[in-house]
Amino acid sequence: MSPLPATVPAIARARIRAAVRRRSGMTPEEADRRALLLRLLSLLLQYPDSELTGARPALTSAVAALPESPAATELTTFTAWFAGQELDALARHYVEMFDLRRRSSLYLTYYLHGDTRRRGMALLTLARRYRAAGWDTDGGELPDHLPVVLEFAALAGPGTGEAPLRLHRRGLELIHLALTDADSPYQHVLSALRTLLPPPTEADLAAVAELAAQGPPDEQVGLEAYGAYGDGEFAPPETFVPPLPAAPTRAPSPSTGPTEDRR
Repeated sequence: MSPLPATVPAIARARIRAAVRRRSGMTPEEADRRALLLRLLSLLLQYPDSELTGARPALTSAVAALPESPAATELTTFTAWFAGQELDALARHYVEMFDLRRRSSLYLTYYLHGDTRRRGMALLTLARRYRAAGWDTDGGELPDHLPVVLEFAALAGPGTGEAPLRLHRRGLELIHLALTDADSPYQHVLSALRTLLPPPTEADLAAVAELAAQGPPDEQVGLEAYGAYGDGEFAPPETFVPPLPAAPTRAPSPSTGPTEDRR
């Protein structure tokens, strides 16, 4: 299992690893272990289709081989559950947790901007960040989908690569809280991720509590700023254009964020 996305050419992957080591002060082994952990987090948070569930033995073995750490302990607990579930039950649980609940959506810009035009700008900024790092995503998901953000973090390293995770620290905290409240085993995947990030501040926790109570900003427009007028072009002011959905990766699954709030 490669710790860097396969869409990155081999020569670029080598240069990225070297740059990450220079910026972070990590040894090559430390940088590769962190990238592998982030890659595992990305995979485990994806929809459990036949390909992913078929890889459960390999994923369980990869987690078991991780050096001892709080993150490895959390992922060991998760993979023990993940490996023993029926496929239909896994799919139902995933949809219930991530597609039908606003408090645990995996679309990170939703927590900062809600369904507003500012979210479109945030999505475009993320897409440009990926392209600047030499990563061409497959376009199957919006760029703020947490597995995509984690894959980029594995690619580009603790500085540039993990910056989107730090920016959306409060959203990640809310997702973890919601999964814990729902007693979902996916809480362990978020717990593992939290060990890699700076601890939340008092201001972060207060903002999370407010977000949980009131929800993100709301605005009766689509995501027209992101891709509705072609490759990243913006709509003219005051123009409403329904957002273009990402290509479906599961069924049912809204591509721009949750549409039903059951909690």
